Amino acid sequence: MPIKLMAFLKATPGMDRSRFARYYEEKHAPLILEIMPAIIDYRRNYLPQSVAGFDAITEIWFEDRASFDAAMAVATAHPASELIASDEANFLDRAATVVVLPEEHGGPTA
Repeated sequence: MPIKLMAFLKATPGMDRSRFARYYEEKHAPLILEIMPAIIDYRRNYLPQSVAGFDAITEIWFEDRASFDAAMAVATAHPASELIASDEANFLDRAATVVVLPEEHGGPTA
């Protein structure tokens, strides 16, 4: 069963929305996909205005729990963890990030 990670993200103070989205798309997303090739879907949802202090919601899917665990083991180990943290510091308020593994229900309707 697929596993979905959701991250609620806040831009660094003073960064405008277009610069935030451009950096995420052009720099950070490719880095994440390089570090964690087990990702089967990766969506960045940019909010038109901050909601509860967040500027974007990211959804990342993995094939199953084993794929998720393997990707997290890589992403949280040296040197990948340092690469991710260093890059996030360029566009995210890292202290405000909230990451959850939701229990998803529903799907396409007939």
